[in-house]
Amino acid sequence: MRKISLYGFVLFSVITLASCLKKGAECPYKELSVKAPDNEVSAVEQYLESKGIVAEKDASGLYYIVENAGTGTVADVCSFIIVNYTGSFTNDQVFAATDGTPVQFRLGGLISGWQKGLKYIKPGGKIKLFIPPSMGYGQVDQTDLQGNVVIPANSILIYTLELLDVQ
Repeated sequence: MRKISLYGFVLFSVITLASCLKKGAECPYKELSVKAPDNEVSAVEQYLESKGIVAEKDASGLYYIVENAGTGTVADVCSFIIVNYTGSFTNDQVFAATDGTPVQFRLGGLISGWQKGLKYIKPGGKIKLFIPPSMGYGQVDQTDLQGNVVIPANSILIYTLELLDVQ
């Protein structure tokens, strides 16, 4: 009887441990359903028109230009992506760039503009995103470690992204 109880306990422990490990391995991210308000979409459209830029519009309000579609696997929110990128404002001021040194992110941890836009390319692809504020950092200033504002609240963000790999 003790052997049966011991085997039962061991089996229960293994099943419990396996279920915990499985849960821990699950992706904590869900696809965002952010949609930019009309006034933000209009501001992006005005910018594009003023520069003579023709871009595609996603249903979310994001605008994009696929420069190269790439091949392979499309990233989802649980994917790790390796990218080169440059981020700038509508006045052409660059606020962030990889400068040729690729970086890796989990897509689900990034702004919704990246999450929506990167579904249009695959590894080897390149895309330019025109991101309304609510799909970027919204109404919150983004600061560096010294408290300096790097990205002002309500900024339209422009990213050029090269997707090098999806894992």
